[in-house]
Amino acid sequence: MTHPVWHEYLNLLSFFAAVIGLYVLYNVKSKPGEELDDADHTLLALSFAYWVVHCMAVGAQRMIHPDWEIAVMSLKFTAIFSYLLTFSSALSLPLHQISARQNQTEP
Repeated sequence: MTHPVWHEYLNLLSFFAAVIGLYVLYNVKSKPGEELDDADHTLLALSFAYWVVHCMAVGAQRMIHPDWEIAVMSLKFTAIFSYLLTFSSALSLPLHQISARQNQTEP
């Protein structure tokens, strides 16, 4: 299955965006009223980290020779699992915020 060239550039761009997101998440100090709790911070970090793994697995698939079937299948499974983990982490973030808000309002 061939992908257009723009897909590879988009993958590379999203890789660097995820790395920058991890850098900003861990190194930039937030304002006193805008701090994330530990669960939100962890979910954001996991989303970025899983996406970095996904981009690396997709990029590595292009470099491996197609005759190495085990390595290619391993990279495909890694890309699929990291994509699903990224999606689940990104979906869990607003669900956790809703749950935390409900727990604060309950007596």
